[in-house]
Amino acid sequence: MGMDVDADFLLVQKMRMGDERAFESFVTKYYPAILKYCQIHIRDTGYAEDMTQETFARFFRTFKQYRHYGKAANYLYVIAANVCKDYHREKRELPMEDLPEPPDEIAGSMDEKIVVAEALDSLPDDLKEVAVMFFIQGRRQKDIAKILGIGISLVKYRIRRAKELLSVYFGEDD
Repeated sequence: MGMDVDADFLLVQKMRMGDERAFESFVTKYYPAILKYCQIHIRDTGYAEDMTQETFARFFRTFKQYRHYGKAANYLYVIAANVCKDYHREKRELPMEDLPEPPDEIAGSMDEKIVVAEALDSLPDDLKEVAVMFFIQGRRQKDIAKILGIGISLVKYRIRRAKELLSVYFGEDD
């Protein structure tokens, strides 16, 4: 992992000097992950793409003040989380995006994703955030703690709690 941090450090340094290619490399490197994050929080692909672009726009607007050189990815997730929260705040009046009715049997991965997304949606926000990072993005607990600025024990608790609630949601509490 150390190498990645150094690569980001150099990218951020080059971006500070206005190197266009560095900006492009940075976006290319992190766009897919941020898009996936936004799609989980906002299940409308078009809006998720808008939110991803907004995340990078905010990052570039503020990164001159940004000090944690090696933690650019974590900082991006923090911004993405805020962008998605803002989106949900504005959208709260509207009904949930029209999702297709899940068919009787789970027919393939897209439907499974929708089911999982709905299950995650049923969690309280603080648990949902941790669950998405842990189960969907496969992030390590200590990285989640760093991104959210909370203790590792709280992360572990939230993951355990999320698992309990999800197993109830899926009716697996036999």
